[in-house]
Amino acid sequence: MSSRLVGVGVGPGDPELVTVKGVNALRAADVVVVPVMDTGERGRAEATVAHYVPAEKIVRVVFALNERTDRARREAAWNAAGRRVAGLLEAHTCVAFATIGDPNVYSTFTYLAQTLVELVPGVAVETVPGITAMQDLAARSGAVLTEGTEPLTLVPVTAGAAVLKEALAGPGTVVAYKFGRQAAEVAEALAETGRLADAVWGSALGLPEESVRPAAELDGAPLPYLSTLIAPPRRDGGRGGKL
Repeated sequence: MSSRLVGVGVGPGDPELVTVKGVNALRAADVVVVPVMDTGERGRAEATVAHYVPAEKIVRVVFALNERTDRARREAAWNAAGRRVAGLLEAHTCVAFATIGDPNVYSTFTYLAQTLVELVPGVAVETVPGITAMQDLAARSGAVLTEGTEPLTLVPVTAGAAVLKEALAGPGTVVAYKFGRQAAEVAEALAETGRLADAVWGSALGLPEESVRPAAELDGAPLPYLSTLIAPPRRDGGRGGKL
């Protein structure tokens, strides 16, 4: 029987936001891989998984999670991680990979799965969806993500401030991920497009250091890398005005 690789979304950080299906998948797996940076500190995925499975079942694998400029180093790290997980799949029937948020939304799991399909012929790849940071921030801030016919646009600010400005100039709600290091550019883009007043941002959601603040308070100082922004459109016309 072929081995199984299961990407499990464990939410944005609050261990209570892991789905029942996610918990069951973590517990059913022979081992649970958690990604760590080469600096070795415990990440959010590992901290969340530790609430549900014993420590001896958790396997830490180094990924170049913060590497965006040195492609050779990033590729080497992905290949090394792939070989490590391939070894686990040869020794076990089911290996779970825990990822913050959802495994199909800007997740390291995507690259790992692509690598392992080549390294382990016949491996079955599955995913278990997880709650995303934008959903959690909407709940904690009271921001409504969409109404009626409004579109929803998700932008990683690592793609550049110009991409964010283009999205903000359009209709519907804009969600920005990973904008902490470019907080000044984000504040400027919000002001230029008239989106500043109703926008909110948050970081470390569900953790002791959580911060959920109005975007109008952005002062240009750098924020945590994984900060999330929600910028709703202007909603006139009362209840059902966007239907």
